[in-house]
Amino acid sequence: MSSSAIATLTKIMESLPENLQNRVVEHLQEYIEDLRDEEQWNLSFQNTQQSLIMAAQRAKQEISEGKAQPLDIEQL
Repeated sequence: MSSSAIATLTKIMESLPENLQNRVVEHLQEYIEDLRDEEQWNLSFQNTQQSLIMAAQRAKQEISEGKAQPLDIEQL
């Protein structure tokens, strides 16, 4: 974050009463943790995307070769 964005946020926070400042901080902490979790999920997905593509291609090939069998949901 740029120093001007931090300065703007600081000015906004300073204009609030202390109890509201505390609430904003709590919300920001939760929001930042959610963003970090989302970023971790995106990285994990990126790292497995090629494997998923290869598995899908293999499944399509097995279907076209008649090696695949329909899934019987009743047996699950």
